[in-house]
Amino acid sequence: MPTTIEVNKQSVETFLGSGKTKPFVIPEYQRPYAWTDEQVGTLFEDLWEFAATHGGTEREGTYFLGSVVAYETNGEQEIIDGQQRITSLFLLLRAIYTKLTAVSDSERTAEARNFIGKIEPVIWRTNKLTGTVDFKDTLLTSRVINNDGNGILRSILETGEADKSAKDNYSKNYRHFQELYDKHAKDNPLMVYQFIYALLNQAILLPITADKQDTALTIFSTLNDRGLPLSDADIFKANIYKHLEEGKKKDFIEYWKELDEQATGAGESIQQLFYYNMFYLRALEQDTRTTTPGVRKYYVENQTERLYKPDLLDTLSVILNLWKVVNKGEEIEDEAWSKNGRIRQSLDTLSSYPNEFWKYPVVIYYVCYRSESDFETKFGLFLNKLLAELITKYLLMPTINAVKPDILKLNSAIVKSDTPAFDFKDMDTSQLEAHIQNPNRNVVRMLLKMLAYEQQNGLLPRQWEIEHIFPQKWQTNYFPNVPDTVVKEKIEHIGNKLPFEKKLNIAAGNGYFDKKKKEYEASKIAITKAMGTSHLTEWDLDSIIKRDVRICDSVMALLSKWDKDYPMKAD
Repeated sequence: MPTTIEVNKQSVETFLGSGKTKPFVIPEYQRPYAWTDEQVGTLFEDLWEFAATHGGTEREGTYFLGSVVAYETNGEQEIIDGQQRITSLFLLLRAIYTKLTAVSDSERTAEARNFIGKIEPVIWRTNKLTGTVDFKDTLLTSRVINNDGNGILRSILETGEADKSAKDNYSKNYRHFQELYDKHAKDNPLMVYQFIYALLNQAILLPITADKQDTALTIFSTLNDRGLPLSDADIFKANIYKHLEEGKKKDFIEYWKELDEQATGAGESIQQLFYYNMFYLRALEQDTRTTTPGVRKYYVENQTERLYKPDLLDTLSVILNLWKVVNKGEEIEDEAWSKNGRIRQSLDTLSSYPNEFWKYPVVIYYVCYRSESDFETKFGLFLNKLLAELITKYLLMPTINAVKPDILKLNSAIVKSDTPAFDFKDMDTSQLEAHIQNPNRNVVRMLLKMLAYEQQNGLLPRQWEIEHIFPQKWQTNYFPNVPDTVVKEKIEHIGNKLPFEKKLNIAAGNGYFDKKKKEYEASKIAITKAMGTSHLTEWDLDSIIKRDVRICDSVMALLSKWDKDYPMKAD
């Protein structure tokens, strides 16, 4: 069936009144109410100013409050976007209602009685026959996971009272609305009813209602520019939470929170962990389709079965351990591979690959075999083989998707064997040496890491830059008989490049070789330090050409060694 989307601008009274038939719900996956007293103060003052200048009963102006994206399900309106404004409007109307009803019925003005009657059906369920208000049946409910504010909001809407010492946003903003109302009512009592009229009738919302959650979330992602959009992980958390038995929910929330914090600390996100896990699950399912599904679609397309696996969070935690090593250099307890210098160098070199396709087979291999007794040895050989294949393919065909089909086949092969076949597409390697000497710029950092790690045990510093031994800006008379185009081309060859600490690189500046040697010598990067302590006194185009050849021989030998060392089983 086609997706249905309804868009109709409505007044606050009309829109909130629709909650009588379809109550508003802030769903589990939403973040807690976050508007500050400054934001609600701005809302109040802007509406008051509008009522005084462009609105009220004598003017036809309108005040646009923004859009609201909702998804209708089970007789409720699940708010996808707009929860902050809707919640604030409920608090504002409750504050006004409390002030209007604070006066005894005999002392109320006709205007007060009118607006009391207007506000009641937009906050609470009322009996259709008698008009009796059920103050415990509010038209807005928050179900945000593990949030004490849900009960506070309900209590404020039911009783009209907020703890004077409470620090939560619901209580603070409700009290602030009351203070603002009192101040303006005292300063300009004749404007109060014009303000309430304008709020109910001339403040306009643009509800966008979809009949599918996915559609509503897509609309929200397109419209949202006011902060962090909801992530797929927020949706997953809510779905899992609702699926769990009551006694397991607290432990789940604590586990999720810890995993989320650790992922952030490792330079990842829980959303990204779900993405890595998707490739692991696809490998288990032998899914080699080159079209990568959206994460949310993948996890919910089979009625969220993949989300309800009892070991899901444990698997995400295992995946995170890998990235703690790669991104932060941590050592994982009882996992010797994480202390292996060569493995760490291989992972660091892979991290400079121009896209993320290298990550998926590494994740899958780690998840599948990390507990095996010979994992450290086989993992190291696997990483080197992966490096050899990826850098060769990218040198020859520097496009983003060149290895995608091969990686997906490899992913599926990994779950079957700890020495999977690398069934990569054959390519003509006759021009490989030329591409090593004059590589695509996206692969230069990988090549420099490969060369550097052949001469040292530790990792390169976090902050290093690509140093041009012969400077990119040179005096045009330096090579009077060589066209500038030739010089410019040779300068970008691998033979003219080194990894260099950022601070030392700044100190070396754009000088010539003899002036930069002392900075090279001060480097803690072995390959760069060796250049500084060499017997050379000058560096020219011939020097670049000679080093090109030496580097090419080294890279070719290394690629050959990694390929021969890999113990692929015979079919």
